[in-house]
Amino acid sequence: MTNVLDPRTPVLVGVGTASEDAEAVELMVQATEAALADAGGQSLAGAIDRVAVPQGSWAYVDPARLVAERVGARRAKTHLVELGIAQQSLINDALAAILSGAADVAVVAGGEAKRWVRDREKSGLPPIETAQPGAAPDVIRRREGPLLEPVEVAHRLWDPVQQYAMIDNSLRAAEGLSIEQQRTEIADLWARFAAVAEGNPDAAFGAPGDAHWIATPSADNRPLAFPYNKWHSTQWTVNQAAALVLCSVEAAERHGVPADRWVFPRVGLESSHAVSLLCRGQISAWPAMEVLGGTAAAWLGRPVAEVEVAEVYSCFPAAVRVQQRALGLDLVGTPTITGGMAFAGGPFNNFVLQSVAAVAERLRTEPDQLGMVTTVSGLLTKPGLGVWSARPDGRPPLLADLAYEVASVTDTIEAVATLEGYDGMGTVATYTVTYDGMDPVQVVAVCDTDDGRRCVSISTDPALAASVCSEELIGTRVRIRSGAFDAD
Repeated sequence: MTNVLDPRTPVLVGVGTASEDAEAVELMVQATEAALADAGGQSLAGAIDRVAVPQGSWAYVDPARLVAERVGARRAKTHLVELGIAQQSLINDALAAILSGAADVAVVAGGEAKRWVRDREKSGLPPIETAQPGAAPDVIRRREGPLLEPVEVAHRLWDPVQQYAMIDNSLRAAEGLSIEQQRTEIADLWARFAAVAEGNPDAAFGAPGDAHWIATPSADNRPLAFPYNKWHSTQWTVNQAAALVLCSVEAAERHGVPADRWVFPRVGLESSHAVSLLCRGQISAWPAMEVLGGTAAAWLGRPVAEVEVAEVYSCFPAAVRVQQRALGLDLVGTPTITGGMAFAGGPFNNFVLQSVAAVAERLRTEPDQLGMVTTVSGLLTKPGLGVWSARPDGRPPLLADLAYEVASVTDTIEAVATLEGYDGMGTVATYTVTYDGMDPVQVVAVCDTDDGRRCVSISTDPALAASVCSEELIGTRVRIRSGAFDAD
């Protein structure tokens, strides 16, 4: 096999995960050590010349440096990647560096320890992180542009569960479903994910209940934002880390990595073009992911719906449901092998690395299959899509940022810039309801204004909040004043 491959062909040779009661960087180190052991190349650690870490909820200045020093990669350049950059982008950067000869052996690692932090605080102990006085990454990759409109920030519409709930409600209206039909579809999908998690020994939670339990608000499944309850949401209070070791074919051979550990990247696509929820022409659709799926299909010679192993990013049901439609996946299928972020665990800004590790392990046992991992960055903002195989196809992977192509097919609408920026009539495009405990108290709506713009508007009428959990509000004409609305 290796005599027909370009020696610069990148290959994933080691995957590792960690989940213990420890600070985040310790978990990243453990995951990287596990990935190096998985690769089986005895001298591989010392040859690492690049370590990249996606920003987490922790405060480390240069976490990649801590990982590199602990695993013996003292000559590695360290990269810290800010929030709002797709996790697939870190993988693509490493693959591109290997292809170009800028790197021979690269590590991408990430991790979270929110459960460790919570448990220590409950015990009265400070969750002290390893200090790095005077440290700085060799490279900081910064996000370009904001993820939210200023008016969304002013209305405190940065909570992901609210925005994803509004996307799901928009999808309900677009497909002509009743609220009860939507609840059933979401619950059935999530119950299938939970069943997969039950069979995953690494899952953080497994299955808390059946479809009826998932759909029904309760003390153990409190409502968060209509139609979502606690167990519709990603569960990020976990201790989980993952690491990937990537290298050139030449480096893998030189360091004695067995060929049965090799997993080849076929596709690594992303789009850095960002449009906030408020400005999207189609709130219920994601043309950006359609572009990535179509481009991948053209390269692979078959639709991505035919890829045998799939792990679709699953922070909330809307993310999965919109991707199923954008990628042509079976709407009653179960595109996960982990159980998803609500049940397997959703470490903040790190789940894609967990997904790639799981998919790579599956492909090693099923070498004739392809595996797909998708990425959601931001609030259904920037997509990523990777396809892997245990068998090479003789080509370098297709790596691309399709921002231009995505921008050309993404319809946008001007946002009303301030809370006081519109006074007049409008039509509800989508909405959600927020709660005080179990009680619905507020309706947050995105409205199409009569002058052709979009605005955020809120009603604090608890009777309206209660009623629109069972009666459709989308399409209703409303009177908007200073960021508040009254239904006609």
